[in-house]
Amino acid sequence: MKQERVVVIVGAGPAGIATSACLNLLSIPNIVFEREDCYASLWQKKAYDRLKLHLAKSFCELPHMSFPLSAPTFVPKDMFVQYLQNYVYQFNVAPLYQRSVKNAWYNRIAQKWVVTAKNWISGVVEEYVCEFLVAATGENSEGIIPNVNGLDSFKVLFIHSSEYDNGKRFGHKDVLVVGAGNSGMEIAYDLCNWGAQTSIVVRSPVCELIALPHTCVYQGASATRNAIQRTIHDQKETGRSPTIDVGKISKIKTGDIEVMTAIEEIKGDQIKFTNGQERQFDVIVVATGFKSTVRKWLKDDGGLFNENGIPKHKSPNH
Repeated sequence: MKQERVVVIVGAGPAGIATSACLNLLSIPNIVFEREDCYASLWQKKAYDRLKLHLAKSFCELPHMSFPLSAPTFVPKDMFVQYLQNYVYQFNVAPLYQRSVKNAWYNRIAQKWVVTAKNWISGVVEEYVCEFLVAATGENSEGIIPNVNGLDSFKVLFIHSSEYDNGKRFGHKDVLVVGAGNSGMEIAYDLCNWGAQTSIVVRSPVCELIALPHTCVYQGASATRNAIQRTIHDQKETGRSPTIDVGKISKIKTGDIEVMTAIEEIKGDQIKFTNGQERQFDVIVVATGFKSTVRKWLKDDGGLFNENGIPKHKSPNH
């Protein structure tokens, strides 16, 4: 039996719960589907302990609720989760959990959206009809595993960054971090602090930025205005953010974190790099990011998303 709502929101991350909150303030009936058993699951279940927001708090507030004045500029994970908990409670956001949306398509005759979702609690496939559909599954819906020759032959421990909490269990192990973005760099730094023999794969030069409120200071011997402009352009076009130094650069300079070239091949626990070097590792942590899954379930998107599931339209026409 079909259930009707004015608005269906897919995803209970920060964007989804913020949309629901705004609609609730206007008394517009809405429902939020979330495939996990909690809101903001990426933050609550798949983020490492030392994670902080990579933007100043003033850029990360949700509508109608500011961070406490006592909050630091870069809000740590636990404080951000508490902020989201207060937000959900204050604005009466009540997601339906463990609902995995299978498809959503537009019925042009009825001029309404039809959404089917698997209820993992009951096992029933539910169907909903709505006037408006909000895709809020974000760009970080599914972990990306790199295509590396022989990766499936790695004999020891292999995890994605979403499974990493801290380096306590990896002390005194040889750990290779693949990916030199913010997550990869911070995980490498964390591993080093826990006593792991840490190496990180850096395939291309890293743009190092210190982010201050309303300010970005570029560091590097060849820093130029053109380099900054290219970095900003790349961030807008690809979604990749400049890395923020939390202490790992000094660890790299002292050799506590070893920088490796790209991986050429993996055989068992033996890893061969493109510069010809070969090493054994106990653990590989893949920090190569996430991808959108919106194109897997959203039909008839009207050309809103590109092949990677990223919105095509940019400000001011977004």
